[in-house]
Amino acid sequence: MSSETQKKPGLLGRFCAYYGPYKAHLAGDLLASFMLAACDLAYPLITRRIINETVPAGRARELAGLCAAVFFIYLIKLGFNYVVTYYGHILGVKLQADMRRDAFAHLQKLPFSFFDENKSGALMSRIVNDLQEISELAHHGPEHILVCSVSILGAFGLLCTINIPLTLIIFAFLPVFILIMYKMQKRMQDGFLLAREKTGRINAELANSLSGIRVSKSFDNEKLEIEKFESAVDEYKRARGASYKTMGLFYSWMYYFIDLMYLVVLAAGGVFYFQGRINIGDFTAYLLYIGQLINPVRKLMQFVEMFEDGTAGFRRFCALMDEEPEPDSEGVVEADTLRGDIEFRNVSFTYGSEQKVFNNINLTIKDGEKAALVGPSGAGKTTLCHLLPRFYDIEAGEILIGGRDISSYTRASLRRLIGIVQQEVFLFTGTIAENIAYPRPGASRAEIERAARRARIDGFIETLPEGYDSYVGERGVKLSGGQKQRVAIARVFLMDPQILILDEATSALDNLTEHELQAELDALSEGRTTIVVAHRLSTVRGADDIIVLGEEGVLERGAHEELLKRGGVYRSLYESQFV
Repeated sequence: MSSETQKKPGLLGRFCAYYGPYKAHLAGDLLASFMLAACDLAYPLITRRIINETVPAGRARELAGLCAAVFFIYLIKLGFNYVVTYYGHILGVKLQADMRRDAFAHLQKLPFSFFDENKSGALMSRIVNDLQEISELAHHGPEHILVCSVSILGAFGLLCTINIPLTLIIFAFLPVFILIMYKMQKRMQDGFLLAREKTGRINAELANSLSGIRVSKSFDNEKLEIEKFESAVDEYKRARGASYKTMGLFYSWMYYFIDLMYLVVLAAGGVFYFQGRINIGDFTAYLLYIGQLINPVRKLMQFVEMFEDGTAGFRRFCALMDEEPEPDSEGVVEADTLRGDIEFRNVSFTYGSEQKVFNNINLTIKDGEKAALVGPSGAGKTTLCHLLPRFYDIEAGEILIGGRDISSYTRASLRRLIGIVQQEVFLFTGTIAENIAYPRPGASRAEIERAARRARIDGFIETLPEGYDSYVGERGVKLSGGQKQRVAIARVFLMDPQILILDEATSALDNLTEHELQAELDALSEGRTTIVVAHRLSTVRGADDIIVLGEEGVLERGAHEELLKRGGVYRSLYESQFV
């Protein structure tokens, strides 16, 4: 564990750090809350004076003045209530926005392996649902604590000036209240954390089902999807039910505590009045203060629920933020160029902790050549390509380009110089032009159109009413598989990388379009090292070097005609497709 990790502040410190840019905003909100509590404390004192002195003495002018003072206090409360309600919530939204920005930015830095293990819907729940609860805690938490403290301590001090014995009797119930709250806090915390996790599962099931809605409909499996979602909802109901059971006990005891306070004031106050130790005005003031103490007690109850909900969400937020980003070693440099042979020296790699993909594989791809990776599914062709831009880190060995270990370069600079067209194309919600320009957001329209022409998709785009400004829909749903793949190819034409990886780049195209596009891909490959992954061997016959991968590593390599003459694995694969 690094010293930086060891010195990481605790949960409270990390939470309070987000108030840093908004100290003045927080101070204004707390000042307004303090004034609200102070105004509430003044009303019973004025009432006590009216009953004890003003009315018995028949001072009409003084009564009018005191009533005007109460009216003025109410006007002040109106203004401060607006400040607390509006600006307080704005403060919560600002903190929530900062946390969301941090979480999203952190997600961008996490390795592929993290997303292999975590569902997108669950991650969405952390950024959306959890942070919504944190926003409420960020706003109401400090406010509730201040108001409750001022109200309870202020009432205690003022009541002591009226009758100390009766005040001590009433406030003797507070330790009981604190004890009950402490006992139930841990149970509520566990319950709300579990409910948060189940909410994440609901979001994951929802995102997964909606993304695959066309598949479920094509197999008439709507009922199965409903059952899976209902299972997640049932788990959530059970988890939330357990937390609400604890909350129900908590609220029941708190309301019982409030009722007892009224009973004690009535009983003890009545006895004190009979003994001549308290008058009607003081008795009334006590009843009013007890009524006002109900609000801070209720705020404390709300705070406990809000605290547990917000803390559960913030713990999950912190767990996400504590995930280690893709590390760049000390002393790494920006790669300006990636020229030279690509070498895999004794490379070993495992997915997770069990799935071994490579074990001491050795492979060299010559600079400027077009190398094709072929072999059965699961042989590691795509994985080998993913190791080159360091989407995953190898366990042992080294990968070199031009004799230099790629780990000496920053990941970002590697990925800027390595262009990849994958079989599973992802298009972002937006226009065709925006998706083509994704590698270079500042590209001109002329450059975008030139890339589209080279990818042989310009003719289709020009038939659309909005042309390049046509929206592709979520994940490019408005385009066919082949059209999406050509948009992805246009991206790489625009990117103009130094190393090109084509991972089943034309698998979704018809034979005619593939043949037309192949000439452009060959032109793009010219003068740069190109790695082609293909199952259709017709696309790799012109490769300079064909590498046959299997579970044991490299099984064969050579040119197309040479491998056919050997009569080995490649020939068997070729004949299975063409004979």
